[in-house]
Amino acid sequence: MTTQPALIRTLNLRSLVLFGLAYLTPIIVLGIFGIIAETTGGASPSAYLVAMVAMLFTAHSYGRMSVAYPVAGSAYTYVRKSIDPRVGFLVGWAILLDYLFLPMVIWLIGGSFLSAQFPGIPIAVWILLFIAITTFLNILGIKVADKANYVLMAFQILVIVFFVALSIGHVIGTSGAGGLASSAPFFNAGSSLGTISAGAAIAAYSFLGFDAVTTLTEETIEPKKNMPRAIMLIALIGGGIFVVVAYFTQLVHPGGVFADSASAASEIALQIGGTFFGAVFLAGLVAAQFASGLAAQASASRLMYAMGRDSVLPKAVFGRLNAKYHTPVANIVIAGIIGLIAIFLDVATSTSFINFGAFTAFTMVNLSVIFHYVRQRRAGNRLNRLSYVGIPAVGAIICGYLLSQLDIHAVTLGLSWLAAGIVVLLFITKGLRKAPPEMATLEEAVV
Repeated sequence: MTTQPALIRTLNLRSLVLFGLAYLTPIIVLGIFGIIAETTGGASPSAYLVAMVAMLFTAHSYGRMSVAYPVAGSAYTYVRKSIDPRVGFLVGWAILLDYLFLPMVIWLIGGSFLSAQFPGIPIAVWILLFIAITTFLNILGIKVADKANYVLMAFQILVIVFFVALSIGHVIGTSGAGGLASSAPFFNAGSSLGTISAGAAIAAYSFLGFDAVTTLTEETIEPKKNMPRAIMLIALIGGGIFVVVAYFTQLVHPGGVFADSASAASEIALQIGGTFFGAVFLAGLVAAQFASGLAAQASASRLMYAMGRDSVLPKAVFGRLNAKYHTPVANIVIAGIIGLIAIFLDVATSTSFINFGAFTAFTMVNLSVIFHYVRQRRAGNRLNRLSYVGIPAVGAIICGYLLSQLDIHAVTLGLSWLAAGIVVLLFITKGLRKAPPEMATLEEAVV
């Protein structure tokens, strides 16, 4: 009798938190600082505070669902099990939006900084280089090891620490120690509730991936205790880093006017640390973007492969592995081709586009907790009403509100994507007469 291989529970709370923070790519707060400062009128820390509050409410909901369904899962799994398989499919479709277009945004941000540093070279060249190199490496099957990810995260943190320290020194040198305490970065004459909300809708991009640890539930020691704690800690620590960095960066450069908002942090790095630190900062950010792009493209290709293998997408195209490299080559190339759209978009619109899928998933996870509460109550099980109704309801409202604050082009593109998902759902369920195919292997494919 053969024994089927099983996942081994080896991850403790510390491991989960480190994984989640590495996934967040902390330096991204500087990567999109200029966009958020421009959108908020110089109140970027407030945008991150609002986004963090939304994430904490949603993190609570992810924690509740990870206790209810302690398996390798995500928003798709939670909505499918607590609300309806068809609604779950559409949430999975919305998540697919994130996976397909996240590499594009990553490459666009990296290209924007390199283009600002080398203005004689068009941004399209840098984007094409990013796509060509990562596509080649992913086809060969090369993956960034966990240890390398942690080393990279340590390097990012080091760059961030020096950036903040140099920012503090710059402010003291120009305004004295009293200049370190100011309310202007949170609210000023150029900001308003509307601009801060719009900025928060973009700032949420920095939090993408805080929920990724839910895919490791089956490898976690005492998951019902450690998983909810890890999700909350990742959102809280990550949000704290974002707010602090945005605050001191905003002190160095008050307001939201930049020569190029897409690469504003490079200008500020040169201002506070000179040419050497400017080069170190650029190297740190580009290295982080490259590693993130490599992982994001690999994840997108595996997700498409899982969906093709399960006949959610055409199996002949998406459900095939290359015989030589044992990688989904067609899917990797498709992800690269989608990345070419970055040549025609700006950072603000592209991040908003990604956030459409994220806020849709976050809103539905919050609602899934409420549906779970109702089902359990009908079954005679009593759950805490505040934890399973009150907090998720607030989280759903906040995420729904931020969804409405996204760029109009992003909302239009996002709704078009959902409409396409409905068409696919109708096709594969023969007009909703049969259940949609399982996508349970989806989460395993993107870990």
